Formats: sequence, C-alpha cells, structure tokens
Amino acid sequence: MAVEDKYISYRIYLVAFVVFLMAMAITIKLTNIQWVHGDKYRKLAKDLTVKTFVIHANKGNIYSSDGSLLATSIPNYTIRFDAVVPKEEAFEKNVKPLSDNLSKLLGKPSSYFQAVLRKARNSKNRYTLIAEKLSYTEYAKIKKFPLFEKGANKGGIIVEQKTVRVHPIGQIAERTIGYDKLNEEGIQKQVGIEGAFGKYLNGKDGKILKQKIAKGQWKPIRDVNEVDPQDGYDVISSIDVFIQDIAHHALLKQLQEYKAEHGCVVVMETKTGQIKAISNLGKDAVSGNYYETENYAIKESHEPGSTFKLVDMIALLDDQKVDTSKVYDRKGGLITYYGKKVEDSHRGGEQKISLARGFEISSNTVMVQAVYENYRNNPKQFIDRIDRMGMNKPLGLPIQGEGTPIIPHPSDKRWSALSLPWMAFGYGVAVTPLQTLTLYNAVANNGEMIKPQFVSEIKEWNKTIKKYNKEVINPKICSDETIKKLKEVLHNVVKKGTGKSLYSKDFSMAGKTGTAQANYGTNGGAGKHYISSFVGYFPAEKPKYSCIVVVHKPDASKNNYYGADVAGPVFKRIAQKIFTDAPSTNEIKNLDKKIAIQENDYKLNDPKAQELKKSIPNLKGMSGMDAVTLLGNLGIKVKIKGIGKVKRQSIPAGEPINKNTILLLELS
Repeated sequence: MAVEDKYISYRIYLVAFVVFLMAMAITIKLTNIQWVHGDKYRKLAKDLTVKTFVIHANKGNIYSSDGSLLATSIPNYTIRFDAVVPKEEAFEKNVKPLSDNLSKLLGKPSSYFQAVLRKARNSKNRYTLIAEKLSYTEYAKIKKFPLFEKGANKGGIIVEQKTVRVHPIGQIAERTIGYDKLNEEGIQKQVGIEGAFGKYLNGKDGKILKQKIAKGQWKPIRDVNEVDPQDGYDVISSIDVFIQDIAHHALLKQLQEYKAEHGCVVVMETKTGQIKAISNLGKDAVSGNYYETENYAIKESHEPGSTFKLVDMIALLDDQKVDTSKVYDRKGGLITYYGKKVEDSHRGGEQKISLARGFEISSNTVMVQAVYENYRNNPKQFIDRIDRMGMNKPLGLPIQGEGTPIIPHPSDKRWSALSLPWMAFGYGVAVTPLQTLTLYNAVANNGEMIKPQFVSEIKEWNKTIKKYNKEVINPKICSDETIKKLKEVLHNVVKKGTGKSLYSKDFSMAGKTGTAQANYGTNGGAGKHYISSFVGYFPAEKPKYSCIVVVHKPDASKNNYYGADVAGPVFKRIAQKIFTDAPSTNEIKNLDKKIAIQENDYKLNDPKAQELKKSIPNLKGMSGMDAVTLLGNLGIKVKIKGIGKVKRQSIPAGEPINKNTILLLELS
C-alpha cells in the first residue's frame, strides 16, 4: 500500500512539473510577444482592423468656347444579386413582383428575370448580374423594388458604383476631346485634351482612415478626412460646337459620297490661332461607317502635293528671284528632269503663262521650272527659307502624337538631284494637315504665324486659374509686299483657277487645291492612291477663319479625285454655313438707360429670386445648357447624362442647397 501511495505521489509530481513547464513556456511566449515582438503584432492587428481608403476626387469638365459640355463624369451602377442571403419565404413572396418591376425599368420580359433569379437561387450563386451601366435615377428605383428594398443583408442586392467619362455631344470631335485611362495592358493612354490637360482635370485624391467593425463593414475613425480630396479644374476648350457640327457633317457627307478611306478637317480662327472645329473620320472596314479613330490632322505626316506650292511662291517672291509676272513655257504640260517626268494634271490650254497664273492653275511644270532655275546652284537658300518660316519642325502642340515634318536638306545622305524639283510640287516632303494650315493662316494673318490653340483657359467655377494667350511662332514669315501678292493669287485660285467651281459672287474665299499621289513607288505603282486637299481662308478680303480639308483614298473609278472636286466642296460648305447660319448681332444703343417698367419689375421680383437661390430649382423640361448655367449661378456643381432637355434631377426641387451640392441631371 505504501509503495502504491509512493507511485501516485511520483505521478502527481510529474504532472505538476509538466504543468509548471507549460506555465513557464506560456509566460516566456507572452513576454516574447509583448516585449520582443510587440511592435510587430500591434502593427499587424492595426493593419487588420484599420485601413486607409482613397476618396477619389471629382474630375473636372471640358467645355466648348460657347459653354457646351464636351466631357463630364457621371456615376455608373451595376446591380448584382446574392441568392443565398434572402430567406425562402421572402424570396418566394417577392420574386415575381421584383421581376415585374425590373421588366418595366429595363425592357426585358418578367419571365426572363424570374428565370435568372430562380437559377441563381437553385445554384446558390452569390454574384448574379442583374443590370449594368445604370444611371443614378435607375439605381435609385431598383433599390426600392420588392426584396431589394430589404438591403444587402436581407434582400441580397449588391451595388457596384464607378465613375465613367461621357461626351454629351456624342462622337463629334471625340478624338480631340480624348481620354486618359489605362489600356488592357495596364499602360496609361493619354489622348487629346483629356490626356494633355489631365494634371488640371484629374484633381487630387483624398484619404480617410476607417476601422473594421462587425459583418465586414468599415466605419470612419474620425469625422474629418486624413487628406481632403481636391476636385479637378474645368478646361475651357477653343472648340465651337456650332462650327464643329458643320465641319463634322460636311466632311462625313463627302467621305461617304466618295467612299474614301479617311479624312480630316480643321477650322482655325485667323487672329488667335484657336481651333474652332476639328474632325477626323476613318472608315470601319467591316461596317463601312465612319468613326473618330485617329487624329489625322495632328499626327498624319504625308506628302502634301500642290498645297506646298505656297512655299515656292513665298521663297521666290521674298528672295526677289522673280515676280508674279515672269512668263514660263509649260512645254505641253510635260518636262523631264534626270529622266523623270514632271507633268501637269491637264496638259492642254495656254502654254506660255505667268508665274501667278501657273500657281492659280496649279501647273507643276511652271512651279518646278521657277524653283529649279533660281535655286539649283544654291538649294540651301531655298531650304533655309523653309526653316525660317518654321516649317521644318513640329508645332509643339500639347496634344500627344504630333507628326514630324520631313524637309530634305542638301547635307542629307538621301538628297539627290531630284530633291529640289520634286519639292517644288510637294513631293519628297511630308507635313501634317495642321502644319500646312498654320502656314496658310499666317498669310491670312498678314504674315504672323500663330501656334494652334486647343484650350483657352483653366477654370475653377468662375475663377480663372490659367489663361492661354496667343503664341507667336514667327512674327513675320515674309514681307508685306509678298503677303499682298500671295493673297491676290490665292483669291484668284478660287475666282479663275483650279478652285473656280467653288467660286461664288456672294461670298469670297481664297485658297489652294492639292491632289497628291501616294505610294506611287510601291509594287510597281499598284498601291498608288490619291490624297485630295483644299486649304485656305474666308472671307478673302478680311479673313476670320482659315480651314484645311484632306481626304485620303477617294474612289478614283470615276476619275474624279482632284482637290477642287473632293475636298473643295467641304471647305465651301463650311465657310458658307458659318456665315449664313450664324445669328447676326446688331448694335444696341442706350444700353445704360434705365427703363421704368423693368425697374419696377425688378423691385417686385428680386426678393423672390433671392429666396429661390436658397433651394434647388425645378429643372424638368429645361434645356441642358440652360440648366447648367442656372445651377452654376447658384453654386451647384452639376453632372450630366444624355443630350437635350432635363428629364430627371437627382435632388428634388425645393430641397435646400448645401455646401458642395452635386446635382445629377438626366437629359433626353
């Protein structure tokens, strides 16, 4: 018995010793966690329960020069369904009324939605797509539908919100308005005004600290943000929607008629260099429709053909090599240089003509003879003249992707005996349409070459942050005497030259036609096609706008691919519609004189107007632009979806105006 008691005592001691060791181990571990690795675990605990969330800044809007909205950000909603969350009784009771409501709103049969919901319920799908790309108004309705009104934890509704960028005027000038986003490879693509002025538009994101609470939800730790978001500034572009609409549809009509591959048109304000309209349309190979896919006017550097002959005239006249009256022999419209033919498009007609007449009828033989005879012994003088005009380098536009001009130089390895005569009629060189337009605009502007401007100012509401003034590239490309002669021959091109089909006694225009052959040296000429262009300004006597039209690959089956026939009508349509459709402005006298009736009405209605400034107005039925103006005057920031008149407003009329109120308008 004593032995057994002794054995039990040993077992008790052993157990006590083991317990003691475990206690010591726990104590050591706790000490180690608390003091040795305490900072690490405290940080880990904080990271799991406290997190910094980004507060995205509101992106600024892009406006046209006349106040129309070109680009804005609106919320976009996706609705999904967690089929496991609702109880069986609630699901069966509400599945049909929910489907009926979805059918009315989204336009699909109620049976379709019942099938989707029941399939999700049977398969226990927790992420079934119900609808996407919804407006705020549509989202607000859906969340009040049967079952969904119970919320995420009982009704199973899942709401995903993201901000999308929209263009209220549709695809017009879409490529120039542009975008700033990540592509599928995660590379940031910055296109057009959006990309060039993103640092102003994007604003600065804020930060808020949140703590994790029950059911995976997060709540702010403090009432204030760690970093407040700064909304982006608004960009006021130079685009005029009225002129843009004219240019877009005039170009589209001609591209469709001639089944052309692509084309572009640019309208520039002569005195300021502001781009009032720019359209770039390319044909989709599958549908045959035209879209804004590339900014051809800015990026596409190509042989200009006869529009480059203006450079010949500037050099010849300003270097005092010859005068416009110098007579040349066309030699039957065909001459040869080093075994290569230089041929006029129309070889018949008068043969001995002046330099001015040669320019007016776009005679290759006359222009080549004039340039070659006067510069063959010193071609560098001709090239230096081009360089001084600024035609040898890009314009330095803020919009990315500008094409680089190619102007051969006698020191280049590729320079040959043919380089100079070929340059004289626009071959062997390459410039973009906008670079060509800038030169012609300089002539219209009495010799002052101005950098094209796409943006006039950056604004924060009514406060100007930055203003873009006229930027001069070259204060004088040539003498006043030369400018006078250039204006005369450019006017005569339309009156009695290659552009005479465009002439109207009621409206004066000046410019130059161009018809260039492209890919003439590939596959034995099998890939040859034409580039038709017209560039000039209007009215001819007091130019207000300059304009270029370029059409690539017009259908040549009818042998009608010349600049005057393909591009010229677009130029004429734009010029005439701008001045015949634009409202006239008459001078109103005695503007400062007070009118008794008006003064009395003001006294009666001003108190009411001041009261209205404290609450949200009723905007339904009002045009979108009028609504934007009214809300701006009230200090309310507005987001717009759609085009036309106000159909819905996110905040009801009569609600008080709070600081930083943002109102969503749905137009139709």
